[in-house]
Amino acid sequence: MIEKFWQQAELAIETNTPSWELFHESSKTGHYDGGFTNEQVVEEMNNLYETFPYKQFEMIPLPTTLAPVEKSFLDTVMGRKTVSEIKVKKLTLEELRTILHCGYGVTRDNKDNEYIERSLRTVPSGGALYPLELYFYTNNNIEGLKSGIYHYVPGENAVQLIREGNFDDEISESLVAFQPHLAYDCSFLLFITAVFNRSVFKYKEKGYRFTLFEAGHVAQNVNLAATALNLGVINIGGYHDRMVDRFLKIDGLNHSTIYMNGICAGS
Repeated sequence: MIEKFWQQAELAIETNTPSWELFHESSKTGHYDGGFTNEQVVEEMNNLYETFPYKQFEMIPLPTTLAPVEKSFLDTVMGRKTVSEIKVKKLTLEELRTILHCGYGVTRDNKDNEYIERSLRTVPSGGALYPLELYFYTNNNIEGLKSGIYHYVPGENAVQLIREGNFDDEISESLVAFQPHLAYDCSFLLFITAVFNRSVFKYKEKGYRFTLFEAGHVAQNVNLAATALNLGVINIGGYHDRMVDRFLKIDGLNHSTIYMNGICAGS
């Protein structure tokens, strides 16, 4: 059934009106679009996870401190670049925590807000709905962490090892032909995934757009945090989506990978 769905979606490319144009028009906001009341939005938000719990896996606490940064903000922004030579560097837990926290960490709990009850993060989010989840893979390149796939839990300042092992080869096969080496040459690979219903229940088709915006905010914060720490970043769009989703054991429709970043030695 899923295969048939994708075949039909691909056929749309051959029509006079491409799929992206149909979507863009359909996701525009109109004067007469219906919407939920604040009370309805809060009720639905309370029915949705703020972050997936993965209750069967223990929390591994991250340091409470951030890695020291000597660069100024302007130097960091002006110095951001995609690295030309990608190679592994062993990272500390403090460096990992700094990158994850700057990317999507909690900045305040927001408990005093009458309507928006979710904790607030380091990036803007449509309606403070925060539809993204962060996962990362490392092969013994972060001090104190085993090789495997991890899930980031911002509200707990922790990570969870959800699958232990060396998956270099499996990830390599999911990357496009010119960059399979990234699976082996990065200190860790970050997967930014989207749980679309957290946004689209309120904003409908435009909620999908907002989710993509948010992934860009997170990726830029990751880029700047890594740059400030004299680390390198490679921003990855060249991956086979369905293979990556299967690797992460997510369904690819309601929850799907929408961006990847590789963190490595700076150059």
